[in-house]
Amino acid sequence: MAIRTATAEWKGTLKEGAGTMKVGSGAFEGPYTWAARFAGENGVNPEELIGAAHAGCYSMFLSALLTKAGFVPTRIHTTANVHLGDGPTITLIELNCEASVPGIDAAAFAEQAEAAKKNCPVSKALAGPEIKLNATLVQ
Repeated sequence: MAIRTATAEWKGTLKEGAGTMKVGSGAFEGPYTWAARFAGENGVNPEELIGAAHAGCYSMFLSALLTKAGFVPTRIHTTANVHLGDGPTITLIELNCEASVPGIDAAAFAEQAEAAKKNCPVSKALAGPEIKLNATLVQ
């Protein structure tokens, strides 16, 4: 299987310093600071990148499960809300998913959505914090 790489570099003190994060493919590179992470200023932060990875992985995995079950999704849109609490610690990840899947009923969709939450590779990697899921089938 593939090995994916990302890098980060930080210069300076925690509050006055700054850094850059980038992914190995070159598709993303961005600056990050203490203020962007903890004080709400504009900028990238690790939690957003974790959220993007989780939302992307979950959406792909759900698509795979639905397809294997005989349902071809036309759209899966997932948002990940990553909660950063005291410590700092990631205390909760909420996955909010809306999917258009012709021919599936709500119970079968909920079963596939829950299986994707439990088994997507990023969910498994992040098994420490609670991961909540709100999945909605839209037609």
